[in-house]
Amino acid sequence: MAPLGSDRVGYWGPTTSTLDWCEENYAVSFYVAEFWNTLSNLIMILPPIYGAIQTVRDGLEKRYIASYLALTVVGLGSWCFHMTLQYEMQLLDELPMIYSCCIFVYCMFESFKAKNTVNYHLIFILVLFSLIVTTVYLKVKEPIFHQVMYGLLVFALVLRSIYIVTWVYPWLRGLGYTSLGIFLLGFFLWNVDNIFCESLRSFRTKVPPFVGVFTQLHAWWHILTGLGSYLHILFSLYTRTLYLRYRPKVKFLLGIWPTILVEPPKKHI
Repeated sequence: MAPLGSDRVGYWGPTTSTLDWCEENYAVSFYVAEFWNTLSNLIMILPPIYGAIQTVRDGLEKRYIASYLALTVVGLGSWCFHMTLQYEMQLLDELPMIYSCCIFVYCMFESFKAKNTVNYHLIFILVLFSLIVTTVYLKVKEPIFHQVMYGLLVFALVLRSIYIVTWVYPWLRGLGYTSLGIFLLGFFLWNVDNIFCESLRSFRTKVPPFVGVFTQLHAWWHILTGLGSYLHILFSLYTRTLYLRYRPKVKFLLGIWPTILVEPPKKHI
């Protein structure tokens, strides 16, 4: 992480967030504190909106609509945070990460239940967890606490995913492990960005701007974790629809972007 206040001040005034990342502030636009870190959030905003619309069209369970829209909310919050570097916008980024991950956990652990059933006990536990994390984080304002709590939720998702591709639907390993691998690559680049920030900044001063863009590793973290999270929703939805005896297939929109096409169960005559 870059030292707070290490860069110029722009439209949104002095930084008030408890975090400031390695991208030089207001280097591209007077109105956007971290331009590339902001723009990279589009991958967490637009594709999940399409996924939510497709889920509604297919008449699937509302929990998956909530999953897609929760990822969109994370993207919007992160956009606002990196655009302004204001503390209130930081909360709009970080807290929805917890809430969205709780929705993902609910979907994964309810994959093998009857259609449209509701596990109120699990909902209570996840809501209570979210409330405790929110309350503590607002009090202590320690990013490490948030990162650990988010990591616990991701760890639960990883364990559940491994169980599913090992014991239930082994043919989903490709989708499950691709999602996990992309997310872990993003996490690796996030750490490189934090640890070697000064070296990255120095390198950017020596190369053309279009080359320096590719060294904005926090932006790559957004792109990779956004894609990894999106693929996780596809994996979760694929698992659920298989259990409900639908006929899901992975299709590529415009030959590029993965989506789930869900056909209704065959009627037995």
